Amino acid sequence: MSINGNFRRVSADQLRDLLASPEQVNDVVYPPEDEDSDDDTSSNADHLPMEKNWHGLHFLLTGTAWEGASPLNFIAAGGQRVGEEDVGYGPPRAFTPQQVKDISRALEGVDGEGLRRRFNARKMDELEIYPQGWSDNDAEESLESLLEDFDALRSFLREGAEQGQALLVYLN
Repeated sequence: MSINGNFRRVSADQLRDLLASPEQVNDVVYPPEDEDSDDDTSSNADHLPMEKNWHGLHFLLTGTAWEGASPLNFIAAGGQRVGEEDVGYGPPRAFTPQQVKDISRALEGVDGEGLRRRFNARKMDELEIYPQGWSDNDAEESLESLLEDFDALRSFLREGAEQGQALLVYLN
């Protein structure tokens, strides 16, 4: 069983409602699928699954396993816990629209070369960066996968910041 990272954009009103009634979090995190909807305005457009690269990206952004300076530590830390409902591996963490703007602005200042220099498979294994075994894989292939996911995450958060959306980060 793997641990997958997820990012879900929600409106400020949805976030306020969720924080007031956190027992509704599963309805937001796992919305019912609309089989008739194929347009990009569906809830799927507001969900970015990161699969197993979430922890590797956190390491590249912060140089740490679980800590790091805000706002770049948002993948593994920060935000406000949404109740006690376990959505896979604990409750989601919520970031306000202003925090999403701050994160997005910080990500715009990060370039691929900086992330490339920070990539260190042996150090990632020592720190037990999920999914581990970084040294056993092709380093260039692993790094390229992380950089692709970084670009997708940066675009996803830029769009959310432009639209004034909040963010849920969760593992399942």
